[in-house]
Amino acid sequence: MKRIFFIITVSVFTVALFAFTGKLNNQQIAISNPINDTIHFDGEKHFANIRQLTFGGDNAEAYFSFDGKYIIYQRTNAKEGILCDQIWMGKVPAPGENFEPKLVSTGTGRTTCAYFYPDGKHILYGSTHLGSADCPPVPDRSKHGNKYIWPIYESFDIFKADLNGKIVKQLTKTKGYDAEATISPKGDKIVFTSMRDGDLDLYTMDLNGKNVKRITSTLGYDGGAWFSPDGTKILWRASRPSTPEEIKEYKDLLKENLVAPTNMEVWIANADGFDAHQVTFLEKANWAPNFTPDGKHIIFCSNHEYKRGFPFNMYITDIDGKGMEKISRDKGFDAFPMFSPDGKKIIFCSNRNNGGTRDTNIFIADWVE
Repeated sequence: MKRIFFIITVSVFTVALFAFTGKLNNQQIAISNPINDTIHFDGEKHFANIRQLTFGGDNAEAYFSFDGKYIIYQRTNAKEGILCDQIWMGKVPAPGENFEPKLVSTGTGRTTCAYFYPDGKHILYGSTHLGSADCPPVPDRSKHGNKYIWPIYESFDIFKADLNGKIVKQLTKTKGYDAEATISPKGDKIVFTSMRDGDLDLYTMDLNGKNVKRITSTLGYDGGAWFSPDGTKILWRASRPSTPEEIKEYKDLLKENLVAPTNMEVWIANADGFDAHQVTFLEKANWAPNFTPDGKHIIFCSNHEYKRGFPFNMYITDIDGKGMEKISRDKGFDAFPMFSPDGKKIIFCSNRNNGGTRDTNIFIADWVE
């Protein structure tokens, strides 16, 4: 995760130089805002007893364990010598307790997209550490018109580790990007994104890395997939280049292991990839989708309301994309929502209460229907 200064040009707007913090998939996005130090904005009626868990640096993709007792996330903080994302884990603190996370990745390379195993004894995450102990290089965006682009590092593979950080198995070994993995609540399958067949598609595999199966095949970036609470469906965000110009740009960037994630929509399908269809038709960047615990609604992040491309806020909608409601109000970045398994709490990452810096922190709140 990193801070990026850039000029964005999107189909409907051109904005001058600005910075933004947050994260789409495994890349940091940060938005520079006037100081607005609050953790609970007017209109956020579904949040109660909101609490900030981290203070400083870039903290993102914070997810609950299957029993709701622990949180795993990725963190960068140059002031502490953490130069690119590493994986941290901590117990959900009771009122009055401090949040005390510990490092559970190797501390080398770049990591992304950590998740708990249903057994409560293991985690998985993507890492580049076998390629190099150093942080991989950041792409030169000036070569691409200063567009916002993500690197798709070929050295990313998916690893299984215990709760003390000891790697017990390398789950992917195929050449090319393998990352963005989550696990079915049924405890039988992992869904992940891979470029092993030339495009960024979704695949499933058993929890031991065997029986790999490709489940998407339409041109575009398919990533950030989640299983439904009963394990029968998946949600993800996808780009779908359609015009000759869009297709050429997508393919040209992919040849350089890059992608421009500025136009994405939420998709849903059966867990085997069948009956795939688009849920949102909002344009711009609609991503980080997840199910509510009852499986009847979808929560996601979007910048569709704003011509300039930010803020990013969170929205909730019916599973068919109807009845959408805005649930967060930060003027910079709210994303990566996840409900606790019992539906009583929500965790997310935000630029709120950062003292006018570009820090992204983790927040947890009681969920109010």
